[in-house]
Amino acid sequence: MATNQTTQPTAYTNARLLDPASGLDAKGALLVVEGRIADLGPHLFRQGVPQGIAAIDCGGHCLAPGLIDLRVNLCEPGHEHKETIETASLAAAAGGITAMVALPNSDPVVDDVAGLEFVARRAREVKLGKIYSYGTITRRCEGRELTELGLLTEYGAVGFTDGRAIADAQVMRRALSYARTFRQVIVQTPQEPSLSTGVMNSGEMSTRLGLAGLPPMAEAIAVERDLRLVEMTGGRYHAALVSTAESLRVIGAAKERGLPVTCDTAPHYFTLNELAVGDYRTFAKVWPPLRSEADRAAIAQGLADGTIDAIASDHSPHDQDSKRLPFAQAEFGVIGLETLLPLSLALVHKGEMKLLDLLAHLTCKPAAVLGLPGGRLQVGAAADLVLFDLEAPGRVDPTSFRSKSKNSPFEEHLVQGRVLRTVVDGRTIYEAEG
Repeated sequence: MATNQTTQPTAYTNARLLDPASGLDAKGALLVVEGRIADLGPHLFRQGVPQGIAAIDCGGHCLAPGLIDLRVNLCEPGHEHKETIETASLAAAAGGITAMVALPNSDPVVDDVAGLEFVARRAREVKLGKIYSYGTITRRCEGRELTELGLLTEYGAVGFTDGRAIADAQVMRRALSYARTFRQVIVQTPQEPSLSTGVMNSGEMSTRLGLAGLPPMAEAIAVERDLRLVEMTGGRYHAALVSTAESLRVIGAAKERGLPVTCDTAPHYFTLNELAVGDYRTFAKVWPPLRSEADRAAIAQGLADGTIDAIASDHSPHDQDSKRLPFAQAEFGVIGLETLLPLSLALVHKGEMKLLDLLAHLTCKPAAVLGLPGGRLQVGAAADLVLFDLEAPGRVDPTSFRSKSKNSPFEEHLVQGRVLRTVVDGRTIYEAEG
């Protein structure tokens, strides 16, 4: 790992430049001056790099905008034994993530200005990647009384979510209307609460294991209700962690009608299916649960056809004591910052997506969902970059992760793609060893 504080102009040469926003895919170079992209393209430094400019040879590898992760549990304050802002930032840097958006479900939750200011202050102290924060929709995430969305927007909240479904339709309606006033987005994890009492996907597998099942239709029902409220209010709506084919059908139809709706998913929903639970494997216990193979394939197709806008890590760290329990009692969630890129690249290596289209779901598209800067290679933009080897083979080893927790269901999983360097505002915050 390295942190380069130099203010010297830096040239990244011999790179495969990839910018999903403009469609650029060409061999060339990129110049960083004072933390911003000063120039880029195939024409740059053809006669060599002038004196006074530091040169980094990219070895023909891919140079793209740094990844933007829409869904990260930082666990600080309140659960620092699972993760801290510093350890999450180190893990994000190793994963090529230059900006992440923190969920507000810390302890205390981020339902006031003090919570937003705490996250911002800790990010400045850590001085690694950029950290944005959601505010909660309701006070204490109780689903009843709305927070001061306008004030929280003024102090930097980039969107609003309780991290769980808002059960009360009237509360959700008011939230969408209120957020629209401030051009903000309401982020919902759509699961109809009264149906969402299970611990894994409902079906033959849950019956065989004797575990309470959570029906896939619980997601589609929640999405259907919320989209009716979007029609009523005109508010912007983002469905997080979409996991079923039926939800995608509903969201796709809403987009065709022109409703202001977007959605994301996470790598485990297009990489694994319910069989990963195996014999009560708690590291594969996530929320919403891993679904059927048909749903898994539908999620991959939803990314390919553009119905799904973004891929988020859904990084949810848990200590050993929270996971090594009987399946029904174990916590939901897996870590994902350091596996976000290699797991996503599998869609490219399998021929299911083109590289630029896949990178768009990790860069410019998530930026567009929340109106964030970044996600582009363009002159004048902040030099937030990831250099990666598209072909490098690897095997997931959670013991080597920088995250404080190690709860990954992908141990020993074969991947192809490796982050070589991560740059934020021109500073190298991660460099791979060897």
